[in-house]
Amino acid sequence: MVQDPTEAEPLTAAIKDISQGSPGIITLKGEVNGHSFRDGDLVTFSGIEGMVELNGCSPQPIRVQKDGSLEIGDTTTFSHYLRGGTITEVKRSKTVKHESLDTALLQPRVVAQSTQEVHRAHCLHQAFRALHEFQHLYGRLPQPWDPVDAETVVDLARALEPLQGTEELLDEALLRTIALSSAGCLSPMAAFLGAVTAQEVLKAISRKFIPLDQWLYFDALDCLPEDEKLLPNPEDCAPRGCRYDGQIAVFGTGLQDKLSHQHYLLVGAGAIGCEMLKGFALVGLGAGGGGGVVVADMDHIERSNLSRQFLFRPQDIGRSKAKVAAAAAQGLNPDLRVTPLTYPLDPTTENFYGDNFFSHVDGVVAALDSFQARHYVAARCTHYLKPLLEAGTQGTHGSASVFIPHVTKTYSGPASAGTSEDTIHPVCTMRYFPSTFEHTLQWARDEFERLFQLSAETINHYQQTCTSLADMDGPQILTLLQQVLGVLRVRPQTWKDCVVWALGHWQLCFHYDILQQLRHFPPDKVFEDGTPFWSGPKQCPQPLEFDINQDTHLCYVLAAANLYAQMHGLPGSSDQTALRELLKLLPQPDPQHLNPIFTSNLELASAPAEFGPEQLKELQKALEVWSKGSPLKPLLFEKDDDSNFHVDFVTMAASLRSQNYGILPANRAQSKRIVGRIIPAIATTTAAVAGLLVLELYKVVGGPQPLGAYRHSYLNLAENRFDRWVPSAPTIQTFQHLKWTSWDRLKVPAVQPERTLESLLAYIQEQHGLRVRMLLHGTAQLYSAEWPPEKQIQFLPLRVTELVQRVPESGLLVLELSCEGEEDETAFPPLHYEL
Repeated sequence: MVQDPTEAEPLTAAIKDISQGSPGIITLKGEVNGHSFRDGDLVTFSGIEGMVELNGCSPQPIRVQKDGSLEIGDTTTFSHYLRGGTITEVKRSKTVKHESLDTALLQPRVVAQSTQEVHRAHCLHQAFRALHEFQHLYGRLPQPWDPVDAETVVDLARALEPLQGTEELLDEALLRTIALSSAGCLSPMAAFLGAVTAQEVLKAISRKFIPLDQWLYFDALDCLPEDEKLLPNPEDCAPRGCRYDGQIAVFGTGLQDKLSHQHYLLVGAGAIGCEMLKGFALVGLGAGGGGGVVVADMDHIERSNLSRQFLFRPQDIGRSKAKVAAAAAQGLNPDLRVTPLTYPLDPTTENFYGDNFFSHVDGVVAALDSFQARHYVAARCTHYLKPLLEAGTQGTHGSASVFIPHVTKTYSGPASAGTSEDTIHPVCTMRYFPSTFEHTLQWARDEFERLFQLSAETINHYQQTCTSLADMDGPQILTLLQQVLGVLRVRPQTWKDCVVWALGHWQLCFHYDILQQLRHFPPDKVFEDGTPFWSGPKQCPQPLEFDINQDTHLCYVLAAANLYAQMHGLPGSSDQTALRELLKLLPQPDPQHLNPIFTSNLELASAPAEFGPEQLKELQKALEVWSKGSPLKPLLFEKDDDSNFHVDFVTMAASLRSQNYGILPANRAQSKRIVGRIIPAIATTTAAVAGLLVLELYKVVGGPQPLGAYRHSYLNLAENRFDRWVPSAPTIQTFQHLKWTSWDRLKVPAVQPERTLESLLAYIQEQHGLRVRMLLHGTAQLYSAEWPPEKQIQFLPLRVTELVQRVPESGLLVLELSCEGEEDETAFPPLHYEL
């Protein structure tokens, strides 16, 4: 018996409509998504006119749809719904009874999202029972793709005692396929199922979220070719004595060879990027035959990354994510060929990530933390007609998607349930190059945790264990340095001491840190190809000078001093006038006293793992002094108490950071709302979506596949929701005789001499039957049918390259056009004008 941690009072709602179908869909009255029903709730009905079969029926399970409607069972044979009615949640028992294994083997309760999934799960259940019986009889699993062994498994399944309470027929084709491939072992399956298992352990320990009830079956047989002629044979799947034998047992050597020859671009080396690199190493992507992986990430490793980005270690703090991740992946598989790049992938680097670069790329994997970056990478994949694999997480929610040229729709946003871009903010930890207020807000949120929670916990731990610094390694010392040292050399005793610390920390964060960063990355820094380092979204920061008359400066010190006082058990103050007078009497902190070893967090982050005995001695002395007295009070962030200074600190810190980087700040209300939606990435969800993405990679690398082979995925580990569905086909647009999708483009071949604007318009009309109304290059208007005659006379004879502001090195101009007679929603394909 386990406690149900999600108990709630019974819910009641008025019904607006119920559809006839399988499943039936219930639409509720009132605000969309405004109800609190959850997947798996048991409900009853009353007062319905028309579909009276539901009135007084036994409790029915429901599933919440993306639009807030509720899915129930088959209502196809019910009467037509007329009006009225109430849906009521049945209050569930305080306990959920889990059956014993013997009972559950014959009466399995399976996690499934539909009736069809229940039937498939039951077939998988019987398949595993038959496989276990085969292994018991023969001491081994069936040989890879051995038809004789597979038929034996099917026979054993037929002989099994049938499941109780169901008259479902066995899907023998499914059983046979499982038996044929059962000897294999796939790392992405291990990643996905390992993540689910780890989350179940966390549920049991924390007593949070909904535990599995009781069986979860997951298969990815869609990775196998639909055409039976393309399935591997026993000889092709025999062991080779190599690390990929488990994979070869499923797919044969053909796919393994293709994997090794692939050239892939991985954009992002954060949490998902690290998991993907690990996955590449384990499956052998780019691990031979001239293949390779390029990983692009401009960020540096920070301490907060270590909890979920498992290719990084404490000694890597301050180093390039791309370079460290590449080296770590090669440590997992020495044959893996990884090239790290620290250039950002954005409009400022298109001269580097251009035609020549993408001509050597077979596919792209996007592991990015902002929707803006995802959309840009997706646009480049559409432009170069490259497959795109994309994943994202938010807490226990995750998505994995695949986009194939001319097969699926192009990328438009993350695969998710009930979420949208304007309500989700990416997780961005402390960064040196913030470009949005969300970045600075996450930095401020991390700053709060580091200063007022982790530092207190570290000192308390030191106080309890009296660990000698001489016995610690470099990374532990660096952690203590960042958490403990401030302008004070002894513990604060008064409110004034707390103000002195807060003023010193202001100077450290918003003045000296920025100066130090500019020493590392000067304003005139350029990449090897001459591209300015500070360009595009990267804004060159400017140090701030403390001004007692600036409200943001004063309020930051007020909030920081109060939080520091709370942590040390001292009384605080809300009197801004008194604080202003006190600050007038205090000298500006000396940078040499802000931190006795390092003058900034950036220097601290890139410091060596070991340093001299004098520095150790000084740190040991400071810790001994600090550890005297009562334990410190770690502060847990609470956004809903307006008097605790938590939101005030985060808002002021983010605003000051925004001022450093020329970013438009948000007000307190906006900051509070955004902070409330920041959900840190967790390792379980990250591993799960990475596993799902590598499963799709098998299909992409395997060769041309029909649309039905691919899967988009959405999961919520907290609620045991696992949705996989076939992506949508590209939308076909039409105009007159033309048909196209978002993957298509109109082409204008190069000629000598180069075309004039007039001849280009004539070519478009002759070849494509389109009378151009407007022609654009970026935001520049090259032609408009509304121009007065004198302007047309002036521009029509000009060559196209004379009209554009910049001719690309690639020799290809991408133009946009609108045409006479088009409707408002018509979006013509881009015009590729070759030079």
